[in-house]
Amino acid sequence: MNNLLEHFVTLWVVIDPIGTIPVFIAVTASAGVTARRKTALMAALVSAGILLFFLVCGQLVIEALDIGLNSFQVAGGIILFLFALTMIFGESKQDIEQREAQEDLEDKMHKTNAAIFPLAVPSLASPGAMLAIVVLTDNNRYSIADQGITALVMLVVIAIAFVLMLLAEPIIRLIGHSGAAIISRIMGMILASVAVNSVLSAMLEIIKTGQL
Repeated sequence: MNNLLEHFVTLWVVIDPIGTIPVFIAVTASAGVTARRKTALMAALVSAGILLFFLVCGQLVIEALDIGLNSFQVAGGIILFLFALTMIFGESKQDIEQREAQEDLEDKMHKTNAAIFPLAVPSLASPGAMLAIVVLTDNNRYSIADQGITALVMLVVIAIAFVLMLLAEPIIRLIGHSGAAIISRIMGMILASVAVNSVLSAMLEIIKTGQL
């Protein structure tokens, strides 16, 4: 139960459904209701497909490169911690991705499908989310059943993000862009705590077993 809650919190923070709302509004500002729904659905499906790919194949790549899983967990925790710091102290995720989307439009690259960039990647299927899904489905720590539950949790978070995109305008009217930024920073604090715990757990395992 503790692992389930920890996995949900980690995936919620790195996927960040709430932080995706302003990005969705920015890239679909001139679209109609039907087009917005299609964009939200495609973004959810593409991001889910990418994360499922990393869930299934991510560890195979790591093992092919002969990287120790404890070492990978330490590296992953450090990267997630740095990612959390950018959420807390840097530009918020939605500010960065809105700016990138605006620059994309200004460069007359409007033919790029907004559902894929910036919504599916890097907003939902962010580098942090790809890394987290690999760490949370370590074959040496979790059974196939546990990994299946983690996959289900990830799909639930993506589904919530899809619903929030459909409800984007009323949510932004309610909490405002400042509210979304505050929530993003709180999520950054939670992610930093999870990342530190991941590093300490891996370090303890290395000390106990002597295996990297």
